[in-house]
Amino acid sequence: MHEALTNIWIIAKREFAAYFATPLAGVFLTIFIALTGAFAFYIGDFFERGQADLFPFFAYHPWLYLILVPAVAMRLWAEERKNGTIELLMTLPVSPAEAILGKFAAAWAFVGLALVLTFPMWITVNVLGDPDNGVILTSYVGSFLMAGAFLAIGSFISALTKNQVIAFILAATICFLFVMSGLELVQNALRAWAPEFVSSAVSAMSFLSHFEQISRGVVSLQSIVFFLSLIAFALFANVIAVDQKKAA
Repeated sequence: MHEALTNIWIIAKREFAAYFATPLAGVFLTIFIALTGAFAFYIGDFFERGQADLFPFFAYHPWLYLILVPAVAMRLWAEERKNGTIELLMTLPVSPAEAILGKFAAAWAFVGLALVLTFPMWITVNVLGDPDNGVILTSYVGSFLMAGAFLAIGSFISALTKNQVIAFILAATICFLFVMSGLELVQNALRAWAPEFVSSAVSAMSFLSHFEQISRGVVSLQSIVFFLSLIAFALFANVIAVDQKKAA
């Protein structure tokens, strides 16, 4: 167990450092911070609302993640396969599961860093008013969990193809379906031809529904379990995909 954790830590540290070896980290962090601020202050009418909270800030996170998180995830395995370094990685004394967890942990930590860098937004609302900091904290936790689910799906898709563009498009499409599944428009379309239990099951898979619940300060065990279960399932599928490529 200790050896496995050590291997995961070494891989995660190597992968996290690799983000900052290229302009990718700076570009991603700058774009993320700029877009979250723009959506909150301009599109979300932060000042016009007259309320000291970060609801406009968090409301757009699922939509930003649709583009930005698959862009981070697309390189996790597609780049390894394209460059032929996945064979070298698999010859090292690490299991596919350890490699996958290490890469995923690094990517998740990188997205977490992007969230941490938005901390001035939290300070701003406390200067301007008296917000419910408990709700803001749970919203950050919910956003981090949702980002992990996006990343896990993207990592799995990345393991299926050598082409990073294809990995990005497929991951963004699948995540888009997860986000949209709880919207009333989708639910009405389903109810027109499918049984009620089908529409309920689809609605229960919605990133948007679970995240909105958490961002309102309702720390639902169901929502937390949903995100963690989806992460675990996607990473398990990732292990199977890498094992098959290794065997081939």
